[in-house]
Amino acid sequence: MDTPASAAAIDVKAVQIPYLCIGAVLIVISILLGLLKLPVIAHTQSEEDPNRRAWHYRHLVFGVIGIFAYVGGEVAIGSHIVSYLHLPDVMGLSPKVAGDKVAYYWGGAMVGRFLGAYLLNKFNPGRLLAFNSLGAVVLVLISVVSTGEIAMWSLLAVGLMNSIMFATIFTLAVAGLGRHTEEASGLLNVGIVGGALVPLLFGLVADASTLRWAFFLPVLCYAYIMWYGLKGHKQAEA
Repeated sequence: MDTPASAAAIDVKAVQIPYLCIGAVLIVISILLGLLKLPVIAHTQSEEDPNRRAWHYRHLVFGVIGIFAYVGGEVAIGSHIVSYLHLPDVMGLSPKVAGDKVAYYWGGAMVGRFLGAYLLNKFNPGRLLAFNSLGAVVLVLISVVSTGEIAMWSLLAVGLMNSIMFATIFTLAVAGLGRHTEEASGLLNVGIVGGALVPLLFGLVADASTLRWAFFLPVLCYAYIMWYGLKGHKQAEA
């Protein structure tokens, strides 16, 4: 009979290889993105008021919340895919097999980044961000109301929708900030704390209700990002 320690070791090994693959893929992405010409959103000239700070710009503040929501939603889903696919009414997969499926989630994000780099040069960044966010909302909702392979693949496909979100939110948030851009970049990077807090809240909701209900939390995150792409990124002083 397996002891708790041996069972834990098996669980770790089940996801070890996929995450090592993810790490390798991210290194490749970093190299390729360094060689790729990314879209540039022109900055407008900002007023040189010595008392104004970066956080006085509403579209930046909303952007920080957008980064918080994006990283939180992405990590919350990615962290619970194995448990979700293990559910009997989803796929009933073993931890090892479910762990292998996680690669499709992050792989979709990788493919989408290259496709997004092209599309962002052809379409309005805010509208493309809103489109991807809407796609993420629809896919998560399809997953939570369905079973079997539909529930699995619709959730894994959210990775493709995630692909352009970080870079697009970041670029829209610093647009027009001029000399405040450096300070704004620091504030936006603080927003990644959502990757720690949202998954924690996700777990609390799952414990209080069900894992399926917890996925409505990422839906709220993506709904906010959709609003940011349509309205929230427009420049106006707070």
